[in-house]
Amino acid sequence: MTKYTDIGVEKHGHVGLIEIRKPPLNFFDVSLINQIADALEEFDKDIEIRASVLAAQGKAFCAGADFSDPKRQEQEASAQKDPAANLPINHLYVQAVRIFRNKKPVVAAIHGAAIGGGLGLAVSADFRVTCPEARFAANFTKLGFHPGFGLTATLPELVGKNNAELIFYTSRRVTGEEATRMGLANLCVPQDQVRAEAPASPTASWPPPTTNSPSRPSCARRRISRKASRRRPNGGWRISREDKTPPLAPPPFSHRSRIYPTSTN
Repeated sequence: MTKYTDIGVEKHGHVGLIEIRKPPLNFFDVSLINQIADALEEFDKDIEIRASVLAAQGKAFCAGADFSDPKRQEQEASAQKDPAANLPINHLYVQAVRIFRNKKPVVAAIHGAAIGGGLGLAVSADFRVTCPEARFAANFTKLGFHPGFGLTATLPELVGKNNAELIFYTSRRVTGEEATRMGLANLCVPQDQVRAEAPASPTASWPPPTTNSPSRPSCARRRISRKASRRRPNGGWRISREDKTPPLAPPPFSHRSRIYPTSTN
């Protein structure tokens, strides 16, 4: 198994555990997202693994992006000289799309704050187990930029359009109990039971996958992939099915369980 610097990777029976180890707040950078994607891909290849748990050490689940990342600062400085230069956000999303591409169910164990991109990371999972002490917030508008990590596509599908608008426009913090009521989390338990309850999700007892069985709970085998031949003129993303059917065109990082085709005429 690959050696990781920012995460711990373990196997417990048929469940794979990925633990973010950048306490106390677990800010993410390109390297961390890359490592999580690598670990999920390893679990995809392991026939014994039927589901994955994404958890974290420290006070927070993930408090968002690390704006002090030297690589990010260097690329932002370069972009000021050359507007065509690749910003770190582009590199980040190249790695993030790999998380959406994984084949097996993922349960996020959210024991603390999931803020900004950390909320996006939590929502990238198929299920979320949380606690009353947890806090969920999309603070992008408060910082003056567009919500990231695909949240404008994934969040409304979980909580509804109006609740998503409220979360985006106000940057309010949602408690674990409220998140469970609105559909953002599936289960709310005492904080010291979050990690234990996540592997107990029904997905962990699924039978081993076969060539004819669904890869994801929604039976959606859609992939979000970056292909030069399918890139939009504005540098955006195209989303296509594995079976080579005409490309779909929802917003970037549309949730794998609901991708709606548009007319190809």
